[in-house]
Amino acid sequence: MIQLTGAAKHFGARTLFSEADWLLGDQDRVGLVGANGSGKSTLLKILAGLEPLDAGKIVQTKRQSVGYLPQEGLTAAGRSLREECRSVFTELLAMEQELRALEPQMASAAGAEGAALHERYAQLQHAFQVRGGFEMDARIGAVLAGLGFPAAQLDAPCESFSGGWQMRIALAKLLLAEPDVLLLDEPTNHLDLEARNWLEDFLARYPHACVLVSHDRFFLDAVIERVVELAHSKLTIYAGNYSRYVAQRDQRLEQLRAAAKNQAARREQLEVFINRFRYTATKAKQVQSRIKELERMATIEVPPEEATIHFDFPQPRPSGRKVVELRGVCKSYGDNQVFRNADLLIERGDRIALVGHNGAGKSTLIRLLAGQEPPTAGERSLGHEVTIEFFAQDQYKALDPDRRILDDLTAISPALMVPNLRNVLGCFLFRGDDVFKRIGVLSGGERNRYALARMLLQPANFLLLDEPTNHLDLRAKDVLLEALQRYNGTIVFVSHDRYFIDGLATKVVEVGGGTLEVYPGNYEDFLYRKEHPGAAAVSAPDGAAADPRPAAAAPAAARPAKPAHAKKRLNPQKRRQMEQAIQEIEAEIARVEAEIAMLEGAMARHETFRDPSKAQSTVARYEEQREKRAALYADWERKSARLEAAEAASAEADPAPEPEPAAGAGRP
Repeated sequence: MIQLTGAAKHFGARTLFSEADWLLGDQDRVGLVGANGSGKSTLLKILAGLEPLDAGKIVQTKRQSVGYLPQEGLTAAGRSLREECRSVFTELLAMEQELRALEPQMASAAGAEGAALHERYAQLQHAFQVRGGFEMDARIGAVLAGLGFPAAQLDAPCESFSGGWQMRIALAKLLLAEPDVLLLDEPTNHLDLEARNWLEDFLARYPHACVLVSHDRFFLDAVIERVVELAHSKLTIYAGNYSRYVAQRDQRLEQLRAAAKNQAARREQLEVFINRFRYTATKAKQVQSRIKELERMATIEVPPEEATIHFDFPQPRPSGRKVVELRGVCKSYGDNQVFRNADLLIERGDRIALVGHNGAGKSTLIRLLAGQEPPTAGERSLGHEVTIEFFAQDQYKALDPDRRILDDLTAISPALMVPNLRNVLGCFLFRGDDVFKRIGVLSGGERNRYALARMLLQPANFLLLDEPTNHLDLRAKDVLLEALQRYNGTIVFVSHDRYFIDGLATKVVEVGGGTLEVYPGNYEDFLYRKEHPGAAAVSAPDGAAADPRPAAAAPAAARPAKPAHAKKRLNPQKRRQMEQAIQEIEAEIARVEAEIAMLEGAMARHETFRDPSKAQSTVARYEEQREKRAALYADWERKSARLEAAEAASAEADPAPEPEPAAGAGRP
């Protein structure tokens, strides 16, 4: 149990929180939420005893153990992975050592001394068993396996693991120690989806108190039972998981706004009455009564409403129906074979999530699709009019470190987007004077966020995104998700955020064992199919996610068979007419795009806006041409799809040609 009473923490003139009261119960599972920089990590350090309060007090139960996991910075060295995890069981290891020391002594002792040694050995062995000493190694293996460590690495030295795996080691030690209060700051940052799913189950069954900070909405919903919001220098407590918190918060804000509005109206009524009858003797008593009411009226404070940020990426020119295809692809790094005869077809409009354990080959597959790495064997073919943008986790290395953020973004942005650039940067957590920082002084996470914003302002029609949600808070993830949902191109992405995957993916590709397995639908559908291998896919129209779950369906015998004449050959004249119509639309699109480019150039010149009438007509013409372009693209897609469908039907209707007889064969 931890209790905060009247707690306050300041950084210079800035107040993180003040007059904060909070009681953390013995088995509470709490999510600590708030905007980046609101003080969540500082509050965790205060609960862990690593930071002092500036005012108020903190009370903890005696002999209460507290375990704290920071976002980064922990390393282990000097021992094997197994021994590092065993080190958390200090008392059990001491018992184990004493038991081993007693065994040879008992063999040589006799009489009363031998009896005493046997008695001590029996007591120790019983205590060792009760405290789980015999299950210690099994527990270590289960936790390390759940966090993604292969069994072959249990005896590897800790210093051989990279930074992300070092944080997994620190998390494993905390989970094995089972402290009375578990404080986790972004525990899922370095975990893949499988490890996150395991950690969800572990924390849901954790027998003691747990407080966690996370930007993974799905993870919070699965684990927590209460939310503590740190916002506007106050702590507010809500019952329920994260989704319930959002609903309660919005309802509370609406109630506060209504109460503040009623209070303002009442205050105005009182002030009007007082001012009108202040000097009227017959109303003196009533005036005094209203003055006292005004003085007693505590002002209802309504938190400032956060600006709602929405933006759309400039929509790219559509590609052909086939975007990229892998046929019989193999990829090896020395003796390590990542893919064996892998096939994958990506079509226009697909939004594909790549899933699989760490090291399965997700990043390798993205590089193969992007053409950044050649396959060892097999073929990669790119579709018609496909343009590719690849966002890697180290994308920031391609940026100019000497340029300022806003200047660099302005230089590559379409003219229409320039007025909204600060809003766009705000979505990616660059606010206020941050936009004037030079790229070279940004941290690794900040540079990755900026690289993502920069790429999406000029998107291609095929986006390959490797962990685009890293280093984004919940609000920024929502803005990015909404923008990608409105994007009309093709996306292949890797993410460890379940909510983000479920909101974006229309297909899931499981990478593992050298193969690629395609599942229609989002991650929820993928999990269902994994648990129910016999579930049949249900067809869905034009890229919609298919629902694999059981539905009432007519028996196969009751379904009418398609008549043989349903597939018709495509008339050559009809084909030419359809192709000519598509070519005419493409020519018109090229003309409209040229005029749009000319109008954008005109709007970028100051002299255009010196004449209000000329500026108005230019902007109106620009909007008109943009709408026309959108309509032309839609018409082009409809006609192209119709032609492709007709050609496919014609190919199915044409019987396979019979082999010609050999010379002289079959003649009388």
